[in-house]
Amino acid sequence: MSEDARFEDGREAPLNLGALEPEDLQVISTLVQDAVFPASEMTWRRQDRRFAVLLNRFRWEDRGRDRHGAERVQSVLVFDNVQKIASQGVERGDKDMILSLLTLDWHPAEAPGGTVELTLAGDGAIRLQVEALEVTLKDVTRPYRAPSGKAPGHPDAT
Repeated sequence: MSEDARFEDGREAPLNLGALEPEDLQVISTLVQDAVFPASEMTWRRQDRRFAVLLNRFRWEDRGRDRHGAERVQSVLVFDNVQKIASQGVERGDKDMILSLLTLDWHPAEAPGGTVELTLAGDGAIRLQVEALEVTLKDVTRPYRAPSGKAPGHPDAT
């Protein structure tokens, strides 16, 4: 018999999380808020029905920020069961375009399918029509000092 994880069990370690339910996706959405990535780091493998993004995410979960400063880490965000992709505000031909991820949202359709919407800064969005919700987030590098030296801010947020 296994026990639920306790808050005290948490430690600074690479993330490796999965989401099969909308509530799980909300956790991943919080962790990837303000992640940045070049448009060239998005890949859709149609034959595998997989969309992946290599992003530089801010380590919101880092409780040692006062000790060592703000950090980012490269992470792979993978969506499985992808049937169709649409986007707006993303110049597909501009491989140097830097995108900033704000949120991941789930819009259910006929169960178990639906749409995952990646909302980007600057009115951009990527919509993934999926057969079923299956998302993973995995840190793939060691943390590094955030170039800005501070946590991202949202002064207009209420």
